[in-house]
Amino acid sequence: MSGARWLDVRNPRTGENDYRIAVADEAEVAAAATRLRAAQPDWAARPVEQRIAVLRRWVEAVGRHGDGLLQALVTDTGRSFVSRAEIAGLGATVERWSRLAPDILAEPLQESTTPGIDYRIQLVPIPLVGAISPWNFPLTLSLIDAVPALVAGCAVLVKPSEVTPRFVAPLEAALGEVPELDSVFAFVRGDGATGAALIRHVDAVCFTGSVATGRKVAAAAAARFIPAFLELGGKDPMVILASADVKQAAETALRASVSVTGQACQSIERVYVSHAIYDEFVAELVAAAERVELNWPDIHAGHIGPLIFAKQAATIRSQLEDAVARGARIRCGGVVEEHGGGLWIRPTVVTEVDHGMALMREETFGPVIPVMPFDSVDEAVALANDSEFGLSAAVLAGTLDEAEQVGRRIEAGAVSLNDGALTSLFYEAEKDSFKSSGLGGSRMGPAGMRRFLRRRALIRQQNAPASIESVDERRGCP
Repeated sequence: MSGARWLDVRNPRTGENDYRIAVADEAEVAAAATRLRAAQPDWAARPVEQRIAVLRRWVEAVGRHGDGLLQALVTDTGRSFVSRAEIAGLGATVERWSRLAPDILAEPLQESTTPGIDYRIQLVPIPLVGAISPWNFPLTLSLIDAVPALVAGCAVLVKPSEVTPRFVAPLEAALGEVPELDSVFAFVRGDGATGAALIRHVDAVCFTGSVATGRKVAAAAAARFIPAFLELGGKDPMVILASADVKQAAETALRASVSVTGQACQSIERVYVSHAIYDEFVAELVAAAERVELNWPDIHAGHIGPLIFAKQAATIRSQLEDAVARGARIRCGGVVEEHGGGLWIRPTVVTEVDHGMALMREETFGPVIPVMPFDSVDEAVALANDSEFGLSAAVLAGTLDEAEQVGRRIEAGAVSLNDGALTSLFYEAEKDSFKSSGLGGSRMGPAGMRRFLRRRALIRQQNAPASIESVDERRGCP
């Protein structure tokens, strides 16, 4: 592109900038929005079954471009297993919304409490939905809002992260094979300026990312009076009661904290353990953490991959240094390593921590597990709730009932009971983000589609309408 501004893209396994994207400017974003908006009425007028059929054809087309898509995701993120899972999840996502959509989009006639009047709620799709997605799950989080919006009858414009943009090219190639979908679904590449332009040209915006950027997105959307659906950061706590199986609790805390290198919103980032089992738990956790292998040099071996975003390494280093300076003890891991040019960190267990440390207050987004003891359930709940975040949490106990009693007191939108990070495994349960962790309706469950539908009440009078005489003052009180 002549005159375009270009961005280099880093390969997280080699540390090299080996890809470039042209940044879409305001005019390009506006042109894409205009094209999509023009096609949206015809898309919305199709029966939902037809829209679903078109999306299924696109899933088939993506399959034909599967090798290129997989290679792009693997290069973007430095991981193989999760990339394959992201691709497999596309078909599952389309099928899930295909099952739910007919009931969600139904418009039954309803009786009112006023004699002679009934009504129907017409569901009118938002014309153009914009999505700004993050780098940690490039494919999944670019489509998690787009698919239900498209099934609902909206057009969708996505701005993926400039950190992991390679996957867009094979998706666009597949879109080119399905013209009906290509007319209402598009991507624009770029950085924050492109995202800001997108907000100026859409009718609703979905954003997944940090609280700081989320505040800017919310303010820009509010200035235009358009809905903003924000899923932001988390500092997810896990509470482990004295009745929990210690070995199992350690394994669960480890997996829920360090899977995908801790680069997930639902990763456990604070662990509170009953004093009665604290020492035993820490010993089990450290032993389990030390068995975890980096998937270097073989991407098909080991447990955790590189840090995708190089700047995250600086955040992790800073938090660990602050914690140690304030008296924390690193029990294993704790060093950002360089292998083949990429940045890696092994599972890091930290003890002697408190809430005066950045490690216990700020999002880490890495495989770091700070562990703190508590003496009573009330203290554990208070510690778990002592945060500006409220995305998700976990409670481990001897029984599900005991875990649920504590889970009901934690200020978070989803609480995994006798497990951790369950929100990554299924999507049926509607949940809201508490505190600074988000804004807007749930992206899970039926609400994930309903938020893209405006409601028009069609109120039907079956009797003769009232005349002006009905409000004549001489009639007195009714």
